[in-house]
Amino acid sequence: MNLHRVTSSKFETPQKVIFLDRDGTIIVDKNYLSRPEDVELEIGCVEGLTKFSKAGYLLIGVTNQSGVGRGFFGLADVDQCNNRVESLLSPHGIYVSAWYICPHRPEEDCNCRKPRSGLVEQAEAIVSIDYSRSFVIGDKDADVMLGRNCGMESILVLSGAGRLHLEWAREHGYMTAATLDDAADLILSSPGI
Repeated sequence: MNLHRVTSSKFETPQKVIFLDRDGTIIVDKNYLSRPEDVELEIGCVEGLTKFSKAGYLLIGVTNQSGVGRGFFGLADVDQCNNRVESLLSPHGIYVSAWYICPHRPEEDCNCRKPRSGLVEQAEAIVSIDYSRSFVIGDKDADVMLGRNCGMESILVLSGAGRLHLEWAREHGYMTAATLDDAADLILSSPGI
């Protein structure tokens, strides 16, 4: 877990949150990314996150990083890559409030690996979440299932691996959007948001 700018006293009232997958959603999925210099923002990322920020959403990263559990890289490498993401976003006035990381391999059967709710539960310990106005956005089935498992709406973006999960998402009633920018338009055009 890599927390930035979040304190328990700051967010006692329920906040609307966008929970964001990292690889394939915010950044191009490089398959076991471990080097900050390889971080590259996805198309539409800056535009979409700018819209969410201006609309008053907290941005929280939730990411499965099984490369740690597999011994490919360490948590420090994940933190360095997350810091690189932030350095690319901050010139645009975009700030990720916190990163929650599952370092386990899928077969470890932990509670924090998406689609299980552990990462959102960790965030709930710091931020009071308004689940009725919060969303999960990602490019894999585990990302959108996380939202449903936690009582939030989810959007599958078609960047990263999203196109591979498109038919499944439609069959299971999940919203889809081409990019984070399109996801922001979809959410912000909804009544009551």
